[in-house]
Amino acid sequence: MATVELRFSAQPEHVRTARLVAAAVARRAGVDEAVLDEVRLAVGEACSRAVGLHRSNDVATPIRVVLIEEEKLFSIEVGDEVPGAGVAAADAAGVPGARASAPAEEFDDADGEDEMGLAVIRGLVDDVEVSAGEDGGTIRMSWPVSSADVLS
Repeated sequence: MATVELRFSAQPEHVRTARLVAAAVARRAGVDEAVLDEVRLAVGEACSRAVGLHRSNDVATPIRVVLIEEEKLFSIEVGDEVPGAGVAAADAAGVPGARASAPAEEFDDADGEDEMGLAVIRGLVDDVEVSAGEDGGTIRMSWPVSSADVLS
């Protein structure tokens, strides 16, 4: 299993770099050429979401993108370090620093954008898992690979 890890500061201009790296690694892993645009778009949405969460919650740690090449599957994990991000308000209660514990008026627009970004990702990727906890959230996306197309 080959893994590439990318970390970048929560600046919107770095999202493009993450998209380009993800597409290049996906191509090398054997993801179908017809799906590469979806990979690029999904990674862009996930990274933009993480950047927005970090910036709106004053989190200084880098965004984490992990690209995992397995025998029949290519996965991308985009992680943020915002406690409780991406969790329903009831689930985030009691998580220190969670967005749900802040006054609602501060995050009305951010929550709408967050949900829209997740909807776009779910529309682009068949296999998506969104998780969050005290250490932050992760969006894991997977695509099948064609072993005949894998470059050496």
